[in-house]
Amino acid sequence: MSDFNEASMHAPGPRRRGLLRNAGLGAAVAAASGLGMFRAADAEANEGHRPSDADILNFALNLEYLEAEFYLRAVTGNGLSSSEIGGVGTTGSVTGGGAVPFQTPAIQQYAAEIANDEHLHVTFLRSALGGAAVARPTIDLYNSFNTAAVAAGLIQQGQTFNPFADENSFLLGAYIFEDVGVTAYHGAAPLIRSKAYLAAAAGILAVEAYHAANVRTLLYQLGQGPATAAISALRASASGADDDQGVVLNGVANIVPTDSNGLAFSRTTSQVLNIVYLGGASGNYGFFPQGLNGAIT
Repeated sequence: MSDFNEASMHAPGPRRRGLLRNAGLGAAVAAASGLGMFRAADAEANEGHRPSDADILNFALNLEYLEAEFYLRAVTGNGLSSSEIGGVGTTGSVTGGGAVPFQTPAIQQYAAEIANDEHLHVTFLRSALGGAAVARPTIDLYNSFNTAAVAAGLIQQGQTFNPFADENSFLLGAYIFEDVGVTAYHGAAPLIRSKAYLAAAAGILAVEAYHAANVRTLLYQLGQGPATAAISALRASASGADDDQGVVLNGVANIVPTDSNGLAFSRTTSQVLNIVYLGGASGNYGFFPQGLNGAIT
């Protein structure tokens, strides 16, 4: 992992909408109440701007494009085919990514399984949406990781973090995505009207949760607690809520991050965008330099 040194962790820089301005990694984030996740979802639905089911599925499809491109390139060196990326909106290119030189057969097999699942998620959502499916947006798998790593304090400005350099770096890159995917699907669930779509979203959420637990377990075993804590603190600050935890909590393993009720964390679409856009214009909109395609951007 190029230029990575856990000892070099420092306070994050400014992020989208000022949520991280002047916030250190160790700063406490305002705690949500026990019903906070339900209130957030209700507020978004009651503002008079409740998105349609198609809007929600397309929002999920944008995120699945990102995950599929990350994992497929890590495992095979190639991303989605040209027949799997077209649709409504501008079809974007992908910057960065490449085959990871895996050294551990088990980790390589885990990565291949996750890549296949994320590929199937793209295929499934595109099929469910039909002609309404959005195109793959422009995705940055190079500068975005450097921006995130600097903000989290994993590297210093001018250094690089390449999640495709080795399997340890790959797992940290995967950690950024998987927990966000779980919270995004959980947050969207109360907004979905169709029971069929809700059941499908629940199925994908379960798979993302399995992925997240796999990645978190490996990172715990590899002693990456400090790095995951830094990334989790950055995400929590970006979302503006106490909705994230590293793989070590109170000195012991924390494979399943939950609230005080033992429930998985939930995020609104705005909170998810705050994370994946990595500071908005100041961070070149993170993983999506041209924004997402669809109604939720």
